[in-house]
Amino acid sequence: MNHTVNSSFATDSHLSRQFPPVWHHLAGQRHVIAQLTRPETLRAPAHAWLFTGPPGSGRSTAARAFAQSLVCQREELAERGCGQCPACTTVAAGSHPDVKILATEKVNYTIEEVRSLVAEAQDRPATARWRIFIMEDADRMTERATNVLLKSIEEPPERTLWILCAPSPADVLITIRSRTRSLNLAIPSLEDVTDLLVSRDGLDPQRARCAAQLAQHHVGMARWLASHDEAMRRRDEVVRLPLTIRTASAAVAAAEELVALTKQEADDSATERNADERASLLRSLGLNADETIPPKLRHHVKRLEEEQTARTKRSVHDALDRAMIDLSGLYRDVLMIQHVPDATTRHDIELINPHLTDQLLDYARTVTPAHPLNALQAINEARLRLRSNVPPQLALEAMFLALIPRRPRP
Repeated sequence: MNHTVNSSFATDSHLSRQFPPVWHHLAGQRHVIAQLTRPETLRAPAHAWLFTGPPGSGRSTAARAFAQSLVCQREELAERGCGQCPACTTVAAGSHPDVKILATEKVNYTIEEVRSLVAEAQDRPATARWRIFIMEDADRMTERATNVLLKSIEEPPERTLWILCAPSPADVLITIRSRTRSLNLAIPSLEDVTDLLVSRDGLDPQRARCAAQLAQHHVGMARWLASHDEAMRRRDEVVRLPLTIRTASAAVAAAEELVALTKQEADDSATERNADERASLLRSLGLNADETIPPKLRHHVKRLEEEQTARTKRSVHDALDRAMIDLSGLYRDVLMIQHVPDATTRHDIELINPHLTDQLLDYARTVTPAHPLNALQAINEARLRLRSNVPPQLALEAMFLALIPRRPRP
């Protein structure tokens, strides 16, 4: 049976007064936290869970916090999830022997990865009460991989618990959905995201609020924007692209520019990590960075490079999808402006892109009321094409051609 618990926005930011520390990294989601910290849930949790919510809502954060609460070494149920005991800290570090976190950095999970996970699930817990498997982006499983997982969920080994994360229940096969307990996380409020960035990351409140607004309340993206001026600049370039497109040649050029911007975004986020991983691997092989790699060890480096290439491909895909969301936000702003009849109050609208208010007012006056709706549809179609592996340049050219404003008929 599929049980669903809906979350709502928090009315204040003082989670620390009500919930254990591991939950303080979640923005809002008070009702979900209350459900997962109930004594009966911690004593006898369901064997399979499905955490759903839009990107940035904190579904993976909630899954990790729940795992910490279940393996926490505090005796009192109300204190579990302390964030300080060895069990909580090793889960946070990704090194707890009984908590396995599978997060694909490729476009899809392979059937081999899922089979390996299911095989591990047969083992009893080594040190904790439960053996927990968290699968982030469970919607990225192929149907064959899902069927492999299904048997383990249908006939779960004793003391084994699965937590699957996905954008929505519809993104997971019904055979999985019907055998899990489902919790839906909502998009956190602007205030919740701002408070989290200030309290957790020490960011300036005004900068944190600005980033949260531009990121449309996506916690991870808001933190990235607030912490990286170059990322903020690139996002601004992306959302300005449609405002000046009037010809087919300009649309093609905009597509090329967007591909370049998102590739640069992905490269910037990967460069430092790739270098650190390579240096760490070489040290583990007993080599210095400037040494020639012996032939018998080169396969280790090659495997790392292949993993990094796959991760970069996923990063470019994710950066493109994020750009599509930013462009949708731009046309949402245009739509809002067009539907406020009193021009004197338009500056009071809560726009996603308030720094572009003047340009948006001008643009809204020059396009038909149907244009932003058509644009939103074109952007959504481009996202679907990209997910279907249509070459980015082709998908984006078609999108930008559809974003050229049509002159109203006389």
